[in-house]
Amino acid sequence: MTGKILIVDDVSTNRIVLKVKLASAYYQTIQAESGEAALRVAREERPDLILLDMNLPDIDGAEVCERLRRDPATRGIPVVIVSAARDVAMRLRALGAGAVDVVWKPFSDALLLARLRNVLRAREAEKELERRNLTYREFGLEEAPQGFRPQSVVAIVAPSPQEALNWKRELAAELGDRIVIADPEQALTWQAGNGAPDVVVVGADLDEPGEGLRLMSELRSRPATRFSAICVVHRPGEADTAAVALDLGASDVIEAGADPREVALRVSALIRRKHLADVLRASVEDGLRLAVTDPLTGLHNRRYAMPHLAQMAARAHAEGRQIAVMLLDLDRFKQVNDTFGHAAGDAVLVEVAARLRQNLRPADLLARFGGEEFLVALPDTTLADASRAAERLRHVVEARPVRLVSGTNVRVTLSVGLAIGAAAGGKADEVTALLDRADRALLAAKAEGRNQVTVSRSAA
Repeated sequence: MTGKILIVDDVSTNRIVLKVKLASAYYQTIQAESGEAALRVAREERPDLILLDMNLPDIDGAEVCERLRRDPATRGIPVVIVSAARDVAMRLRALGAGAVDVVWKPFSDALLLARLRNVLRAREAEKELERRNLTYREFGLEEAPQGFRPQSVVAIVAPSPQEALNWKRELAAELGDRIVIADPEQALTWQAGNGAPDVVVVGADLDEPGEGLRLMSELRSRPATRFSAICVVHRPGEADTAAVALDLGASDVIEAGADPREVALRVSALIRRKHLADVLRASVEDGLRLAVTDPLTGLHNRRYAMPHLAQMAARAHAEGRQIAVMLLDLDRFKQVNDTFGHAAGDAVLVEVAARLRQNLRPADLLARFGGEEFLVALPDTTLADASRAAERLRHVVEARPVRLVSGTNVRVTLSVGLAIGAAAGGKADEVTALLDRADRALLAAKAEGRNQVTVSRSAA
């Protein structure tokens, strides 16, 4: 995962040490030495995340957070505060001001990097919603902001019944949400739309060490709880357990015995993030269904794809990154229609669309571009990664035939044209040029035998 991180610390040695650690994980870094400088650089550079020292010479980290949140240009940037003072009151103030976490010095490198990966993943989901709203605005259909947060369900899975009761009592004193207690077996029987929780607070160690992490993996694999936020409670000092939990899919981690007010702040933040993610998924499934969705495959259509691709290109250009654009065309599709009929051709298109969707990320753009042609755009990617993704998509279509209602199996293959770049400012002519390169590469793939990926020579 790449990302631009702003390091804020008045001690140059601390900035250098953090820069080296982050560079080894392939993050781009920028620096500031004071709170005021951080606010200015954040507005100018729009980093993906801010790593902020609490004690600065002019204003402290909590005030920097508050001012970032008041500024529409920076309110969405996540902030992780670093502090040498293990002050609970300060930690609560920072979390209340909007920091996503407070890390004590000295910190575990593994846990810090896991935390950064976790925060950046969550932020990417938020930015995707923002990009979709910008695209919807092109049609006058921007989603209205939600004015209230409905009561949520928080489930507790603790190592013992007594601990579960303690956790529930402490959270109930701070939250107005519904709190329920469950054991691991009950947690695996939750049904979607019938009491499935918004947040699960689970102990890392239940009846056995690590059992809570195994339960989390199971919950992530089940439809009812796949999108629930999960907070793992681990024993004090077990940084490795916390890092593993985050990389396995935990939404947050917290030490056992933490102040109940901190736990409540973290759970409230998870609820907000979960509801935001729900909005994102709803916008994919329901938004603009008639205006910008292909009625056969359920994918976005060309009318949606072009302005959204322009938004992706503009972002790539502003951040000095690249996007990959693919045009995918079904080989000899006319023969399918001529041999089996148009209903069979429609069934093939629906199945191919489903396979493509299942093998792309939520942030990727997938659209039916016309006829048997599909468009895929991957943000923030490299040529090597884009080529692997294109080969994966080609393979999942070729790997097994499409079974028709009649019982007939139809073998289908794809030709793919790939181009990579960053259209300057997302201008229409630059986006068109990027698409033209992908189209020429697609024609070359067809001419060279079909069922292959061809990369635009300009991108190679």
